[in-house]
Amino acid sequence: MDFTLFSEILTIFGLSVAVIYLCHKVRIPPIVGFLITGVIAGPYGLGLVSAVHEVEILAEVGVVLLLFTIGLELSMGELVRLRKSVLLGGGGQVLFSIVAFGALAYALGQSISHSVFVGFLAALSSTAIVLKIFQQRAEMDSVHGRISLSILIFQDLVIVPMMLVIPFLAGQAGGQGGSSLSFLWPTLKGIGMVGLVFFLARKVVPRLLHRIVQTRSRELFLICTLTLCLATAFLTSQVGLSLSLGAFLAGLIISESEYSLSALEGIMPFRDVFTSLFFISVGMLLDVGYLASHVPSVAGATLAVLGLKALMAALAAYMLGFPVRPAVLVGLALCQIGEFSFVLAKAGLAQGLIDAQGYQLFLAASIMTMALTPPLISLSPRAADWMRALPLFARLAKRPFEQEMEQACEGHACVADHLVIVGFGVGGRHLARAAKNFGISYRIVEMNPDTVRQSAAEGEPIIYGDASQNAVLEHVGAQNARVLAVVVSDPVSIRGITDAARKLNPALHIITRTRFLSEMGPLLELGASDVIPEEFETSVEIFTRVMMRYLVPRGDIEHFTEEVRSEGYEMLRSTEVRGESFCTLNRQFPGMDVSALTVELGSILDGQTLEESELRRTHGLTVVAVGREGEVMANPDGSLRLEAGDVAYVFGPHADIAAKAGLFTGRKRPWERFEGTAPA
Repeated sequence: MDFTLFSEILTIFGLSVAVIYLCHKVRIPPIVGFLITGVIAGPYGLGLVSAVHEVEILAEVGVVLLLFTIGLELSMGELVRLRKSVLLGGGGQVLFSIVAFGALAYALGQSISHSVFVGFLAALSSTAIVLKIFQQRAEMDSVHGRISLSILIFQDLVIVPMMLVIPFLAGQAGGQGGSSLSFLWPTLKGIGMVGLVFFLARKVVPRLLHRIVQTRSRELFLICTLTLCLATAFLTSQVGLSLSLGAFLAGLIISESEYSLSALEGIMPFRDVFTSLFFISVGMLLDVGYLASHVPSVAGATLAVLGLKALMAALAAYMLGFPVRPAVLVGLALCQIGEFSFVLAKAGLAQGLIDAQGYQLFLAASIMTMALTPPLISLSPRAADWMRALPLFARLAKRPFEQEMEQACEGHACVADHLVIVGFGVGGRHLARAAKNFGISYRIVEMNPDTVRQSAAEGEPIIYGDASQNAVLEHVGAQNARVLAVVVSDPVSIRGITDAARKLNPALHIITRTRFLSEMGPLLELGASDVIPEEFETSVEIFTRVMMRYLVPRGDIEHFTEEVRSEGYEMLRSTEVRGESFCTLNRQFPGMDVSALTVELGSILDGQTLEESELRRTHGLTVVAVGREGEVMANPDGSLRLEAGDVAYVFGPHADIAAKAGLFTGRKRPWERFEGTAPA
């Protein structure tokens, strides 16, 4: 038996472990680590792997599974809900990038078809890298995080039509006749496949998956999911379309069923393993000698990609109506080349749209942009603040909707002793509702123009703007306000808002929230009056409810939570709890419980008063409340007569409650047991 392929895959994975571990130590994304692994193991590196073609075949499975999971995650309903930010923001970024890079390539002497293909390669960003960094920095719910996610969703979708267009571009490049018809036929086949997808998603696949799930076999469900994915991909390839398109359509088919999450959970490990092989296979193609001998051209291409892409993505975010600062953050987050560009590049190489030297230049520049993404995102807040302060941006004319919002909010600065709410998400809406109920005057600052338009139409006192700018804070009267509540999710923005508000109004009471305890110190130093860390407040709420379930006195619970907060949550970071009363909380009522038991028709207790039942005297159970017809009677006396359907809340030892539950259960008399039964 030939173990060559097995030994080389073992070599790849073993080397990957070492490289990815080192990358993790220096905070380089795993994708870059896989590319480096391919460079080291490939024929242009140490030559540890010779079966490059076999690895590429396995890597193709990774591409199929990657697009399949994208289809699973992007259901039709989600696309409809995010249509504006996805279509306008994502469409604008992709279109601007294609035009900009295409024009640059055309100016350098490339043909139109080659220039368009260069635009395709540069238009896509790395979903895996960007979202991973945002998750680590807790910025997924920030304004720039949401915009970036919307643009990345569109990029994940546009890869499919780009793959369809590549043969058409190759036909133009080769001067083939009838290119319009050659493009029309794949388009018609693509439309037919989409129609088939809708039919299968609505009529066939949900019923099939329901039958599979009824077997309660996880293995059968996983094999069925993989079969649907690979079969659809194979079908599309047989009619002249790409495997990737078929995999994406298969994901959309299953995404419309209630089993999509289970399917995604089962596929993820396979996707991660095979996709890693794809990135490794790409790294194997990088000629290290070419990189060493063409450092100026690689550096120039890298800088051009980073600069132009950042500008195009920022322009798309600004076009959506967002301020300069989040637009700059979006631009610097999406300025790298994406993983799907490698898929396009390999297809373009096969079709002759890019030569071997151009392919090597693309690979080298792409790896450099990916490696530079983490430090660029880390530096982006300072870069955004610097750019926002430039005279060029200060002199920018206000957009029509900004002027409209300012006119609608005239007079906000005239109020005094009011509440200023920064951020109008879930937390901001709840706070505004509470303020309205108690008659507290408030003003709202929000950076999402759509939210501002909708809320202003509903009568909310809301303005559009970045609350870290003095002009915006003055417009809502922060200099005369009593309290400012910052309920946004971006840690950098929270620090900027806190600093600006404290300088504007030294007497202002500033309340901020943060996800992590490590943010408390810097925010307090900047002037925050109260900092609410979400991770510990969640813990406080959980243990409060747990202690109430164990019937710990409410006063002791409140005293404990007050001490936790007064010590800056230090108590929760230690396994030791000071204070004699707190050490004995778990011994308040050992083995006791409160249970709800229903009095059934025909039970022993049905029709008896509490005194007649002798629940406390004989059975050791105390009825603390009785629920009847939607009403609860607390502390009932002995004259209360229990009726069928009553819910008795009983306090007593666990063992006694379990043993005496039969008192509440209906019992048939001996002569009733056989009523309605036919004689033998």
